[in-house]
Amino acid sequence: MAEATSDGYLSIGEVLGLLLEEFPDVTISKIRFLESQGLISPERTPSGYRKFYDDDVDLLRVILTEQRENFLPLRVIKDRLQTGEIDPTGEHLRPSDDEQLPDDGGEMRRDDVGDDDGPAPEVPATAVASHPAARGQATTDGAHPDAPTGSHADDGSPPAAQLLPGVLLDRAELCSMVGMTESELDQLESFGVVQPLQESGGAPVYGDDAVEIAVPACAFLRAGIDARHLRSFRTAAEREASLYEQIVTPRFRQRNPEARVEALAQLRQLDALGAKLRTALTKHALSHHFRS
Repeated sequence: MAEATSDGYLSIGEVLGLLLEEFPDVTISKIRFLESQGLISPERTPSGYRKFYDDDVDLLRVILTEQRENFLPLRVIKDRLQTGEIDPTGEHLRPSDDEQLPDDGGEMRRDDVGDDDGPAPEVPATAVASHPAARGQATTDGAHPDAPTGSHADDGSPPAAQLLPGVLLDRAELCSMVGMTESELDQLESFGVVQPLQESGGAPVYGDDAVEIAVPACAFLRAGIDARHLRSFRTAAEREASLYEQIVTPRFRQRNPEARVEALAQLRQLDALGAKLRTALTKHALSHHFRS
């Protein structure tokens, strides 16, 4: 377990190391996103480094638990924390009245630019990067995961934005988490690439699937590929899914619980095989460009 520095605080990488076992889906991007939405407000060093104390880590645990177990949107969690409806006492500490979460519309503080907490001694970057929930967080040059990043990595690959299953975001939260504009989301929605999960009071909401789709889709837009061309990806995926369903549906219709378990296992196997085949076929189609 990571320990606090001599000054009594933890870096963002060390906090990630503390939370990964209990919340395998948490990432550096997720922690940053929660800060951007005003749910947490870690102190900063004079150089702008994030400083997490025990109460910050406890508050993160409360937020992540509410998302995972109660499927609450972040804005609801924030409101309930501020009103005291969610009162993490005992195991989890609630901020005091003079430390209430900022009501600034979810904007990051100005000193976020140039943020870099330096290496985390108790949680090596290699250990964090090797965890499935932290993929894409570590950099190849050894930079600390709390170092400043743009909406996309320098090599053009999309950022690692992940959302706990069952959690719903509104449009602003989705755009903030993925790092895209509402105009880009409008384009993706107009061609059915990203679709709202459901309607809640007339406002669209989005789940973890929308986040997973929006990250590479937005990267494609910024690479110069129009959203209308991305529609073919969804069409191909729907045809592929239909093919798999034809194979496994007879087992799903059986009343035997074991048949359903077998059908799910077969569906996962088919999905994995399809991913490998798509990659191999695309690689073959482009191979002539990479030949010496």
